[in-house]
Amino acid sequence: MAYGMLHVVRGLPKNALKTTAAARRTAQFEVSNETRRVHRGNETACPRRRLSIVATSSISPISLSSSSNRRSFDQCRYFQTSAILWEEHVLKTPAFADSVSEGDMRWEKNVGDTVAVDEVVCEIETDKTSVPVPSPVNGIVAQRLVEDGATVKAGQDLCTITITEGGPAPAKAAPKVEATPKVEDTPKAAEPVPPVAVAAAAPVPATPPPQVSQPPPPRVAAPPAAAPKMSQQQTATVKVPPTDPTKEIAGTRSEHRVKMNRMRLRIAQRLKDAQNTNAMLTTFNEIDMSSIMDFRKTNLDTFQKKHGLKLGFMSAFLKASAYALQDQPVVNAVIEGNEIIYRDYVDISVAVATPKGLLVPVVRNVQDMNYADIEKTIAALGEKAKRGAIDVEDMDGGTFTVSNGGVFGSLMGTPIINPPQSAILGMHGIFERPIAVKGQVVIRPMMYIALTYDHRLVDGREAVLFLRKIKAAIEDPRIIVAGL
Repeated sequence: MAYGMLHVVRGLPKNALKTTAAARRTAQFEVSNETRRVHRGNETACPRRRLSIVATSSISPISLSSSSNRRSFDQCRYFQTSAILWEEHVLKTPAFADSVSEGDMRWEKNVGDTVAVDEVVCEIETDKTSVPVPSPVNGIVAQRLVEDGATVKAGQDLCTITITEGGPAPAKAAPKVEATPKVEDTPKAAEPVPPVAVAAAAPVPATPPPQVSQPPPPRVAAPPAAAPKMSQQQTATVKVPPTDPTKEIAGTRSEHRVKMNRMRLRIAQRLKDAQNTNAMLTTFNEIDMSSIMDFRKTNLDTFQKKHGLKLGFMSAFLKASAYALQDQPVVNAVIEGNEIIYRDYVDISVAVATPKGLLVPVVRNVQDMNYADIEKTIAALGEKAKRGAIDVEDMDGGTFTVSNGGVFGSLMGTPIINPPQSAILGMHGIFERPIAVKGQVVIRPMMYIALTYDHRLVDGREAVLFLRKIKAAIEDPRIIVAGL
């Protein structure tokens, strides 16, 4: 809102500022002739601006009557103006996080599209996440100042939006097909009048006219009718290159170059840096999942009624990892220069696969959480990841990573460390296998787990003990409560 002050000099009596109850309720007064003239002048000079006079105090018309005791003073009358319609607003790049300096532009709206307040106009893809840019006003996209795919920095002009009163125009209804106007507009040969109509319109002659025999209409040859079918068959056999080569292979033996997005480039760089920096080694173990599966099945309904979400395996593995990290603090540490940094907290990154790449939001202070707290935090982060609303702050930090490839049916794998961490736990699929239990061969649901660690910092002994502690905490969660 733009505010202005209008000074009107009038001679008023001493009791001019006394107000009546009606005036206090309405909080308005009649605009004087001088104010009306200024008001009309503003409307003439700026027809787009809508002015509304608002009084700071209510003055009774009765007190404005003539009086012998008058004095002059300046009375201030304030007025405010609404937003100027059809004014152009420049949309700018929002501020990035401290670790992000630039990003790639991806437009969601085209020139001429209508946008409402808080509707996303474009997205800026950075190294870590996508930043949506909403419109602060209702309007129409007038001009793009940045091309699609271009690199932008914080505070850069992106586009101009012409301000309008309302939000986006309502969806246009499907146009009704009116046969009569279209037939009239399209010239074509006159249709033959039905014989019944002709007989009804023409008078009946006294003597019927002699019938003239007409030759039969020529027959249409069959080959031309079969020609369209042949052309359709030929068209069906033609292979067209896929519209999205990332989703299908049509067999056209063509190649398509697609630019890597910033997130994929950053992931590739970090993975290669991890291989070049760390002396990675992987050790394995297997877990009998019978106990935790029975625990989950027994308490699934009660847990869902109390907390409003299902009990999964990730909470058990994150809690077991935090318990094992407290037992082996070196796995939670990291090398920085010539020093080792030991962290007195457990922040576990959870790998989440998204269409744009692998994200690792962080669950913080897992050592102080129970199963319900972990499940709620994972659910909230997963929902943000699906909406593409993960912030950089949600992925910053992390002292350890858990990756669950079992959701895709993985049997076994060797995960890669997520720098600047020193270890990562890989979960895999649950499959029934024969194992030996007390000298008997039984079928149990088993899962392979893998720990990849930086051998510069973590020795084999600590790695093996770490996996054994996780195995024990999953097969019998009571040891966490007992502190065994």
